[in-house]
Amino acid sequence: MTDKPDEKHDEKHAGEAKDESDDKTDKNEAARPAEERNLEKAKSETGTGTGVEQRAPEQSPENLPGPTGEVHAVGERRGMFGVTGTGDTSGYGGLVSAKVFPAPSQKPYGGWFDEVAGALEARLEATELTSAIESVVVHRGEITFHVRREDLPFVAQMLRDDEALRFEFCSGVSGVHYPDDTGRELHAVYHLTSMTHNRRIRVEVTAPDSDPHVPSLVSIYPTLDWHERETYDMFGLIFDGHPALTRVLMPDDWPGHPQRKDYPLGGIPVEYKGGSIPPPDQRRSYN
Repeated sequence: MTDKPDEKHDEKHAGEAKDESDDKTDKNEAARPAEERNLEKAKSETGTGTGVEQRAPEQSPENLPGPTGEVHAVGERRGMFGVTGTGDTSGYGGLVSAKVFPAPSQKPYGGWFDEVAGALEARLEATELTSAIESVVVHRGEITFHVRREDLPFVAQMLRDDEALRFEFCSGVSGVHYPDDTGRELHAVYHLTSMTHNRRIRVEVTAPDSDPHVPSLVSIYPTLDWHERETYDMFGLIFDGHPALTRVLMPDDWPGHPQRKDYPLGGIPVEYKGGSIPPPDQRRSYN
């Protein structure tokens, strides 16, 4: 059975219309911005709404939030900048968050953390100073050794000189003030690097406000000379044995230590018709 002439004409016309429509689609596609076309292609290939494969958590687990579980609470934070009473003009007046420390970790710590902890424990056992390490915390892919402050110089010496450790470089000491961490209000945090083994660890000691003394490590890590002076200047931590513990940022007769949480926020005097800018906790609230 043969096709009728009008049916052949209709099929030919439909084919021409389809070719013309495809040509228009191709032209319209080519006219779209390249960024838009590339994004649509990426979305179809990855099966996501953004066109980006979210592999970061798997490739960089240290970027993940810290694991939940047991924590050590050291107080509660309300608002921002310590403002109370007159209102907080920053907009954070209703913010309430707990101040917590991650809980001590249990063995195995994972990777080379176990090698460092094992070598350090072996040296401490040989010298009957096993209590020098109060706790070990592994958090966000980093390891911190909490050391009893009176044993700090001995532990630092071992970390530097032991062949299995070789933390030859201390990049600095930082002070931290936790007013609600009763009996441990002042923290000194040391950042150590092993250039031999390409490793980094943190050592932390604490001292109470009533006795803010920590042994100096300048004789072991000379680079800490000015770092300890700055920590003393800003936080009031006294490094016993430092060769010249004087202020390095503030004038010698400056009262107090500016980076402590109990230090006044202060204000700025303005020479304009006797006006001034009061400290944040005394400013007017605008909401």
